[in-house]
Order: sequence, then C-alpha cells, then structure tokens
Amino acid sequence: MEKIWRIKERADKEKVKKLAQQLNVSEALANLLIQRKVDTYEQAKSFFRPSLDDLHDPFLMKDMELAVTRLEQAIYNKEKILVYGDYDVDGTTSVALMYSFLANFHSHLDFYVPDRYTEGYGVSYKGIDFAAEHNYSLIIALDCGIKAVEKIDYANEKKIDFIICDHHTPGDQLPKAVAVLDPKRNDCNYPFKELSGCGVGFKLVHAFAQRNNVPINLVHDLLDLVAVSIASDIVPIVGENRILAYFGLKKLNKNPRQGLQTLIKVAGAGETELTITDVVFKLGPRINAAGRIDTADASVRLLISNDAEKALEMAQKINHYNTSRQNLDHSITAQALNMIETDEDSKEKNTTVVFSPDWHKGVIGIVASRLIESFYRPTVVLTESNGKVSGSARSVEGFNLYEAIDACSHLLDSFGGHKFAAGLTLDFEKLEKFKECFEKKVRETITPEQCLPNIEVDMEIPFAAITAKFHNIINQMEPFGPENLAPVFVTKNVKATNKTKIVGKTSEHLRIEADDGTAVFQGIAFGMADFFEKIKDGNSFDICYHVVSNTFNNRTILQLFVKDLKISSEY
Repeated sequence: MEKIWRIKERADKEKVKKLAQQLNVSEALANLLIQRKVDTYEQAKSFFRPSLDDLHDPFLMKDMELAVTRLEQAIYNKEKILVYGDYDVDGTTSVALMYSFLANFHSHLDFYVPDRYTEGYGVSYKGIDFAAEHNYSLIIALDCGIKAVEKIDYANEKKIDFIICDHHTPGDQLPKAVAVLDPKRNDCNYPFKELSGCGVGFKLVHAFAQRNNVPINLVHDLLDLVAVSIASDIVPIVGENRILAYFGLKKLNKNPRQGLQTLIKVAGAGETELTITDVVFKLGPRINAAGRIDTADASVRLLISNDAEKALEMAQKINHYNTSRQNLDHSITAQALNMIETDEDSKEKNTTVVFSPDWHKGVIGIVASRLIESFYRPTVVLTESNGKVSGSARSVEGFNLYEAIDACSHLLDSFGGHKFAAGLTLDFEKLEKFKECFEKKVRETITPEQCLPNIEVDMEIPFAAITAKFHNIINQMEPFGPENLAPVFVTKNVKATNKTKIVGKTSEHLRIEADDGTAVFQGIAFGMADFFEKIKDGNSFDICYHVVSNTFNNRTILQLFVKDLKISSEY
C-alpha cells in the first residue's frame, strides 16, 4: 500500500542555531528538539534529565482532597475497601497499583475486575451487588467510572461510596461519587491532562502518602506498573507521562516487582534493556490476554504477587492465554478479510464494518487494527454478546472515530472510547442502519489525505549527518512514544551498492547497502523484497528510516531500519 511521507516543517533557523550552540549539538539535533517543543536550554535540561521532583502536586487535581479524606476515613474505621478496575492493561495495572499500596497498611481489602463477556466494560451492577453482599462500603474505581452515572446512583442507594480515578472524557453529567478524579473534567485545573488511568491512581496514592507521611519509596516502587500502563494505553509520552515512564522503565529494567520480573522472563523479553516498544509488544498483549480469553483476575494476581512460584504459575497461565489469543486473532482476521474481499460494495466504501455472531469478543479490537493494515479506513468489527451486537472500532490517523460513532448514537445502546478507538453495543435489527449511518458520516468528514497511510518524517538529512554522537543523543530522547516518537529521517537520491540483496527464509526482506554520495550505510527493509528489481540496476531511490545500532561479535555499527522506499523519479 502506498504511503504518504509527511516531512515536518523545519524549525526557525535562528532558534535552531541558538539552541545548537547552547547544547553543543548539531543543528539537525537542535531541530529535532524544537519540533518536540524543547526550545530552550532549561527545557532541554529537563527533557534529557527527567526528575520526579518535577511531578505536579497531586492536590491540584479536582476532588483530590475529598478522595484522600474518604480513604483516610475508610482506613481509620477499618472499612472494607474494594479496588475495582477495567480488564485491559491500564485497568489491571491500576488495580495492582492501588491494591499493592493499600495492602501495606490496610487488611480489609480486595479487588474486582468485571468479566468482559457477562458484565462488559466499566462499573457494573454485578460488581456493585458483589460489594453490597460482602459489606464493602468503599469502592475505588480505576480506569473507568466517569460515565457510570446510573450505576453510581445504584451504589449510593446501597450505601456504597465511590472514588473514581479515570482519564476518559466525561459525559455531560458527572457521577455522584464521593470524589471524581479525572484531569479531563472541564472544572479540573490539573496542569497535565494526558495521564493513563493507572497514572490517575498513582496521583491518589501520592497524595495519600504526602498527607500521611508514608515513605516515598512505597510510592516510587509502583512506577514499573505505571510505565506498563503508559506504554500499553498509548498515551502521549510527554510532560508527566515522560517522567513517569522514564523512571518506571528504570525500575522495570533494574528491580521490577516479582510478577513483572517473572512475566519478562516468560515472554523472553529480558535479554536486552526493555523499551516502551518492548512493553507494548511483549508484556502488554500477555497482560491483556487473560481478560480477552477468560477473566483478568489472573493478570492482577500476577502483578500483585510476591511469591516467585505463584508468579510463575500465573505468568505461564497468561502466556498460554496469549497463545490462544494469537490463534483466534489470526483465524478471525482471515475470515474478516475474506468477507471484505468478496463484497463488491465494500470496494466503494470509506468504512469497514464486518459482523459474525461466532467471533470471539476478546480479540475483535485486535482484528479491527489488523484490517486497517490491509484496508486503510475507519473499521468496526462486531460479534454477538449477551443477545446484542457488540464490538470494537479503530480509526485511521487523524480521523476522529468517536465523533463519527457519536453521530450514530441514536442507533446504539451504548458506546464509549476516544478518537482512535471505541466500543459499542446495539440491537440486531439496527445493524444495517448503523452501517449506513457510519458510512455516511465518515464519507462526509474524512479527507483524502486521511484515506492513505502516512509516515511522519522529522527531516531530510544526508547520511554524513549520522554519527555516533548523533545517535547517542537521539537515544537520550527516550522513552519514545506518542508525541515523542523515535525520529524518522529521509535521505534522497541514494543508490544501492552490489551488496544489496534479498534475504529471509521466504525471500521476503531486503538487505540494503545505500550510498548517497556523502556516506554509505547498510539497512534492513522488512517485507520489501519486491523493491529489489527497481533498484538493482542503479536507479536512484529515496529511503525513509530510523537509525538503530546493531552489535555483533562485540562490534557495534549504526544501521538503517527502513520504513519505506520510493523511486526518486516516481513521485
């Protein structure tokens, strides 16, 4: 599939020159920093040397005082507290964080994660009934609850108080909880709005620790969980998230909690230092798999475990769930692709909406993402659940999926999410009308540019700009993630040397050696073997890439990790 290269506008020349001189770096590196809104010496110092002292005062968050006071009351009166969270990575790490912290000084404590299939997302009536039956008087809801207006009313009738720690966008009405912690509240002046659900839970823990002279190490010991949530929930890694992720990754690599340490080993992820990408692709899917295939209890039990033997048992269990998830994912994706390819009407549409009552609800969000890789358009994958049509939606870059679904809300029982991903439920008889409504709204609002995948390129550089110092400073810009992605470069009019060849077990990859006249670099282009015929005879081409290091036989060299290739004369 053709990709559009969007090369960012260069920063102001004078600003770039000034910052380069202040930091003693190349102008290319200074430009990268300014693109990331780091344009003074002091900002650069904070960027390259994050400090936990730069975290905001948690009491700046609306209702934090109320939340801490109610939690203190519950602990003092030995009330039973139920820690409640969603079944995904952000939810389970949130539950593990709050439970692990409170367990240090409160024994009347348990956790609850709703069943994806019988209860669905968020606060459930079944969960509230469980709390009432077992005499829990306080529920701390994490990564959910901001729209649970009727359910919180139901809990209030049962004399159960709620503290909500959420990060999703509120509806028109806030639940009548004792405290609603959500930086996205319109009336909340907390300076950073992009915390994960686990991050909001961390702020509550931090506030409680400040008020009650709890040793700060008990708070900082939770940062490995926060880092896993930040990575897996794909929140921007800027501001506070950058600080939390930076120190969370340090803990994850040096002395993670028992459960994460065991999971890292079972996932085969401990051979090199873990990055955000490793967490996203190696740890996150395994933690998620329990809630997709069975219930998320196994993931929480792993994350709170201090027993090596029990942790290994749980890690192996969720690793098995992940294997099952992968098999289901591949099978359902193949079925969905066949549906689309054999539907003549699909070719003219701006959306993909596919349904089968037999698909496993736990993996349809993943399937939606996979379909976008083949058919780049807003996608909804639906199945049957509890007598309803239920499913997940995923968007293409730049298109607000949530608004498109909201325009069809009159046909839905419920929906929720954000601009890139959402979940929805509706009656069977409304499915066709929803397809029509969704297609109409997307067709009216999507731009031609949003209909093609694009690669955001930081800048065009010659190969000669790539030096050891250049690469070392780029490494110091980690952790990479949304709004601080690993830099992408383009070098134009390069030629392949005779060392360029097709590689791979099925000859699907391309090992490139490219010369732009200033330097020669090797690189790997996965899945791009077809490009070999176009460049083997000396045709000039443009190359889009990350710079990576490769160590072999104790020798480290810089290489290009190729993202895309284009013949110079063809665009």
